[in-house]
Amino acid sequence: MNTEHDWITTPVTAELLRGALDVERTEHGVLPHRLPAWARAQNTDAQLAMAESQPSGVRLAFRTRATAVELDTLPTKRAYVGVPPRPDGVYDLMVDGRPAGRTSVKGGNTQTIDMAAGTLETQVGGPGTLRFTGLPERDKDVEIWLPHNETTEVLVLRTDAPIEPARDPGRKVWLHHGSSISHGSDAAGPTTTWPALAATLGGVELINLGLAGSALLDPFTARTLRDTPADLISVKIGINLVNADLMRLRAFGPAVHGFLDTVREGHPTVPLLVVSPILAPIHEDTPGPCFPDFSEIGEGRLRFQAAGDPAERAQGKLTLAVIRDELARIVEQRAADDPNLHYLDGRALYGEADYAELPLPDELHPDAATHRRMGERFAERVFADDGPFSNGGA
Repeated sequence: MNTEHDWITTPVTAELLRGALDVERTEHGVLPHRLPAWARAQNTDAQLAMAESQPSGVRLAFRTRATAVELDTLPTKRAYVGVPPRPDGVYDLMVDGRPAGRTSVKGGNTQTIDMAAGTLETQVGGPGTLRFTGLPERDKDVEIWLPHNETTEVLVLRTDAPIEPARDPGRKVWLHHGSSISHGSDAAGPTTTWPALAATLGGVELINLGLAGSALLDPFTARTLRDTPADLISVKIGINLVNADLMRLRAFGPAVHGFLDTVREGHPTVPLLVVSPILAPIHEDTPGPCFPDFSEIGEGRLRFQAAGDPAERAQGKLTLAVIRDELARIVEQRAADDPNLHYLDGRALYGEADYAELPLPDELHPDAATHRRMGERFAERVFADDGPFSNGGA
């Protein structure tokens, strides 16, 4: 801790956190969660447990005259055997809604994952401190966005002036669910994932339930969406079901209907947007599962390949093209009785021309430039005057 300032320590509580659906008290501080405790209790998948604990879209929000802020956190970082080290997670500072700083925290715990062997080892480490200085000496709204891809326990918040919880901004709440692409994949930082960018451009408050590898039509996820207050809801469905080879077409259609039925139980008239997958050539016409290709690891590149056979579509195996057709059919059918239900083809966010210009580095996940493009396009199409979320930020 720096001693140049007369620090005021404020306990971090749920009142200071936005974008989290649950806050767990830990030995060290608090751990934000993006699924409630009852939903986590119904899950046995380590991938989902990791994804929901990574605070994509979660931020500390407070009002203060402070010119300096310190935050102690205990991150849990991921490392993959045979893969170059991942960069440290990024914390973004926003002051009165504008970018004002970016930093990372060294150290913390490390989970080493061997994808070939299916093993995970954890090395325990210590907390670290991030610091922002030179903030304007006036009343202002401050947000610290936590790393979208790094589990983060929040320990201690220090400022050189008192703080109070941020005021209600009066914006509509947009609740979004999707895969690792919505989670943030290889975005440059937590405020530049495509949902975060779209929320900024649309003038709404984001709750991001993008769950890496885990947009699998789980009933507890549907019930979480049902029970979470929201003014606008979107669900992006498809890629994880294909690359996990989780179900066949016979099960997919009824599962989508059931998922939407559950959401509608809690939000009968809220604008609800179903988004199909963005372009991913390896799975457009080839079913899953997919698997990592380590042949270029020596050059620092990891790619994914589809292991299915296009002929297996006749037996009901899912591809992205099959899923888009089925989602469009389901939404058209339901919209006859549900005028607030809408459909967006994911290729409007990232399609063939985009792949030629900005290819997916590992054949599945967009890079930082593509996240920006997707966020801008989503805002243009969905929050526009004639879009599904028209006047969403009013």
